[in-house]
Amino acid sequence: MRVGFIGLGSMGRGMAESLLRGGHEVVAWNRTRERAEALRGAGAAVAATPAEAARAGVVLTMLSDDRAVEAVEGGPDGLRAGLPRGGLHVSLSTLAPETVTRLAREHAAAGQDFLAAPVFGRPDVAAAGKLNVVAAGPKAALERARPLLDAVGQRVFPVGEDPAQAALVKLAGNFMLTAAIEALAEALALVGKAGVDRARFLEVLTETLFAAPAYRTYGRALLEGRFAPPGFTLPLGAKDNRLFLQAGERHQVPLPLASLVRDRMLAALARGYGGLDWAAFGHLAEEEAGAPPLPPAEPRG
Repeated sequence: MRVGFIGLGSMGRGMAESLLRGGHEVVAWNRTRERAEALRGAGAAVAATPAEAARAGVVLTMLSDDRAVEAVEGGPDGLRAGLPRGGLHVSLSTLAPETVTRLAREHAAAGQDFLAAPVFGRPDVAAAGKLNVVAAGPKAALERARPLLDAVGQRVFPVGEDPAQAALVKLAGNFMLTAAIEALAEALALVGKAGVDRARFLEVLTETLFAAPAYRTYGRALLEGRFAPPGFTLPLGAKDNRLFLQAGERHQVPLPLASLVRDRMLAALARGYGGLDWAAFGHLAEEEAGAPPLPPAEPRG
């Protein structure tokens, strides 16, 4: 299938490479053109504008936030202008439900389809084509996109025909990851200060009660203080937490644990941890138990 791909950051590059390995023709665009040019050797074509990438008829976007998506959507060189009538935009980004709803409405007005398909997984998982995809939108759009989603992910989870549902599921999943990070950090800080072997503690927990990828991945990162290079930066994690809290306010659902995570993330950002992995906010538990702070890092986009 010929497909446009917009957004070749740490996640997008691996996804575009997975599409190429799957035999799809990829027309890539990135704000920093050099990242798109780097895919030529793997067989990708390089577009001069988002509109050119979208002329493939199906276009996938993997961008950092709502503003980045909106920046490539509108205008004469934008994605929507290049996408033909009957074309399909598949958004793989983590966005606010309201943004997703607006994008779906704007595409419908242009005679185009829209599918929200945010993903769970880090850059190494994206490079291996093993992401988990949460998809919501018209059934026909999902079936059209299925070969592409199967190329980047190990499983696709349809959650409804309203694209905003996929956006909210992704935000809720990310919140639960941050709750796990905070719980792990506090437990590790306590058992470590009490003289328990922290590595042994983590082995016990991840091979019994919490035998899940999130606890293994982030438990190891906290144990080793390994927050660079970031798989997902702290400012992006704080953005997702903010969107989750906004959804709670809109639906009148109190989210006290998400509020606590927000404050922990803000404290970590104030310490200069913005260029580190989002799990770095968990180091605050160690600091409060007497460990030295992490070296500050420059914030990244």
